[in-house]
Amino acid sequence: MASFTTKTFAVHDDYMTPAAAWQNIAHLLPKDKVLWEPFYGDGASGRNLREATGCEVVHEPEDFFTYEAGDVVVTNPPFSKKKEVFTRLKELGKPFVVVCPASMLTTQYFRQLFSGENIQIIIPRKRIQFGKMTDGDVAWEGKCNFDCFYYCWKMALPNDISWLETDVSARGTKRKHE
Repeated sequence: MASFTTKTFAVHDDYMTPAAAWQNIAHLLPKDKVLWEPFYGDGASGRNLREATGCEVVHEPEDFFTYEAGDVVVTNPPFSKKKEVFTRLKELGKPFVVVCPASMLTTQYFRQLFSGENIQIIIPRKRIQFGKMTDGDVAWEGKCNFDCFYYCWKMALPNDISWLETDVSARGTKRKHE
């Protein structure tokens, strides 16, 4: 088995959520609740979520681990902090929709944390292409090489696994894939 080792490798969690990620699931989010997007990044995610859903969205540069807002958490957290984020979400007890790698579903910490709970999954039509923030600017490279799901808890979706049949391109136009 190969391994990756380098002295220059560092974890970088500065990947921004494209507007399409929220547009694709807007129809599944409650319209009568205040949404909380706790991970600020470049600030666009909250604005995009508000535009996609028409909901009130709290999106402020506050520390997720000490601050609390809204009724439903909808976010794309730093992947290097997944375990801590999901532990905090469970403590908060709020419904959530969280974008994370598909592989997280088989991790021991996730299984233990949500054992006996009804986790629902939304599977996008195609890979989410995150924007990389460098020096305050976001580049949309479209080179994401792993799949992400939307992990949902207490959302009362119609199905435990929802397969999205349409996607919204980066330009904001809906496309149906055959």
